Amino acid sequence: MAIVAFNAASAFLSSSPEGGSYLTYGEEEEEEEDGVSGETQDQSSFETLNPAASLRGAGRFLTQAASSRAVPTCDKYPRICRDKGSPGPDCCKKKCVNVSADRLNCGMCGHKCKYSEICCRGQCVNPMSDKKHCGGCNNKCNRKKGSSSSSCVYGMCSYA
Repeated sequence: MAIVAFNAASAFLSSSPEGGSYLTYGEEEEEEEDGVSGETQDQSSFETLNPAASLRGAGRFLTQAASSRAVPTCDKYPRICRDKGSPGPDCCKKKCVNVSADRLNCGMCGHKCKYSEICCRGQCVNPMSDKKHCGGCNNKCNRKKGSSSSSCVYGMCSYA
């Protein structure tokens, strides 16, 4: 059924209105006998650059047909989160996520990190000041020789 609709839409899209042909980029429509062009240059160049503009609602039809397909969600099929190419192995609110790295589901579903924080190993941390995650996850600041400790300032180890 979907293939038939797609073929019909393709045939509709490939045909031009009133049996004419679309212009290609750079072509100009020749003037008619009375010296007046059928379309202005602005209109014809717009249609050549954007042929979907003259389809009179066909784009809406194609969008509606594509969105009517049912997509399996992880709340009914949790194994799809473990498939190759999945964003993460955990299912939160019908979406596959990685709770050890997702800011909106850090450590568990629904636990959001603050604006300035990121999720590292399932914990919300501030990468601007955290010594174990300075500037990003798992970037540990090491102590330098002769100093008592290393600090993380503005996401950089031993900035000052």
